[in-house]
Amino acid sequence: MVLSDRSIKEALLAGRICVIPFDPDHIQPSSIDLHLGNGFQVFRNSRYPYIDPTREQAGLMELVHASTEEPFVLHPGEFVLGTTIEKITLPDDIVGRLEGKSSLGRLGLLIHSTAGYVDPGWDGRLTLELSNVANLPIVLTPGMPVGQISFTQMTTPVERPYGTPGLGSKYQGQTDVTSSMSYKNFE
Repeated sequence: MVLSDRSIKEALLAGRICVIPFDPDHIQPSSIDLHLGNGFQVFRNSRYPYIDPTREQAGLMELVHASTEEPFVLHPGEFVLGTTIEKITLPDDIVGRLEGKSSLGRLGLLIHSTAGYVDPGWDGRLTLELSNVANLPIVLTPGMPVGQISFTQMTTPVERPYGTPGLGSKYQGQTDVTSSMSYKNFE
């Protein structure tokens, strides 16, 4: 079942769910608002002729930082990686679901392509897959509310939470926007 605002508060108070930094005003009826960090991974189109998920491609993406004075501009059809300010930690019996803010979706901003699922045992900042499907550029200002995370109580704790050795959890503990490590699936 999806946790209500009351259950989210109880889980936070008990330390079962951790959100750092946390502001109680960011709790919604069944989620917590998340905010955009200042780091963005941008594709360097001239570096490789194509993307090969089976091998590491050093320099495929470049880290760019934005600020409130100089925000990041996401152009129509553009795809970049961003991150949340908040670090999320989940126990072994709660799963998270990342979704965009409706108001931004109505402007054409998508915050994830496929990575909306946050496994039990997750610990780190969330990397966002940002796409502009509108026909005008969208200004992305660090600190702006960009998404929300809801929580679902599982029937039982998982046997192998995300981050368990041998599970292949490539992104556990990430502290900044992190580009794809899909090549590790082919090693």
